[in-house]
Amino acid sequence: MKILITGGAGYIGSVLVPGLLDKGWRVTVVDNFMYGQTSLLDCCHLPGLEIIRGDVRDQGLMRKLIGTHDVVIPLACLVGAPLCSQKPDEARAVNYEAVETIIKLTSSGQAVVFPTTNSGYGIGQKGVYCTEETPLNPISLYGRLKVDIEKALLDSGHAITLRLATVFGISPRMRIDLLVNDFTYRAVYDGFVVLYQAHFMRNYIHVRDVAFAFIHCLENFSSMPKEAFNVGLSDANLSKWQLCQEIKKQLPDFYFVEAKVGEDPDKRDYIVSNAKFEATGFRPRYGLRQGIAELIKGYQVLKRNQYANV
Repeated sequence: MKILITGGAGYIGSVLVPGLLDKGWRVTVVDNFMYGQTSLLDCCHLPGLEIIRGDVRDQGLMRKLIGTHDVVIPLACLVGAPLCSQKPDEARAVNYEAVETIIKLTSSGQAVVFPTTNSGYGIGQKGVYCTEETPLNPISLYGRLKVDIEKALLDSGHAITLRLATVFGISPRMRIDLLVNDFTYRAVYDGFVVLYQAHFMRNYIHVRDVAFAFIHCLENFSSMPKEAFNVGLSDANLSKWQLCQEIKKQLPDFYFVEAKVGEDPDKRDYIVSNAKFEATGFRPRYGLRQGIAELIKGYQVLKRNQYANV
């Protein structure tokens, strides 16, 4: 199987690519290396890997590549509400228009597996789990672009979309700005965090389990419905306060408090059911406790915010 991955040197891609190569599949990565990352150097000795420094918005390049691959995994993206709000035109070009081009260039005989986000649920009902049938109500440009392009992908009839929970864990192209990663970093280096809307809920998933989820889809693509799937830890629908309590179990001196004034610019608040994806046979391998322990070790190596997107 020949797999084309855009943005394959990013936070998820740099974990996923080695996993795909371990399966014996051939992988072509297109990435513009906009963060100066060196995350695929450990894979360069493998003959199944091809790396192209290029931009997913280059339609000529994408037209040349897509027809020679069995699978396309579009990871290239401006990820997160803050970055998209800073660069709205670029976000639309990369997160929507470039993926729209991929849809037009792929045929029904090719597989597309696409990561979207469960942030599309926006603000959920208290105590009610968001399923794949829950109406989508994105509250940021990032969420709206993901929701819009997901619909176009599913309408194509040959794509599976993964509505990822908030991802955490160590990656060769690290991101410290993700919620679990950020709070753990603050606990290690600052010893405290001030919370806004500490009761807001989210679901979480380890970056390595995200990679396993993609591989699971590829191994079962013919038998799986071409639909959207929530991907997260079913035992990790937690508020920000509860997340801090989990971190404190491993860093007892960690202090956290809720601010009496101010608000979080990210208004997401929901709990998510992952039962549909689990029914296909997928089971996460890394829990939140393991991920926090991994981050604590990793932050003895990493420091400062050069690994954040914003």
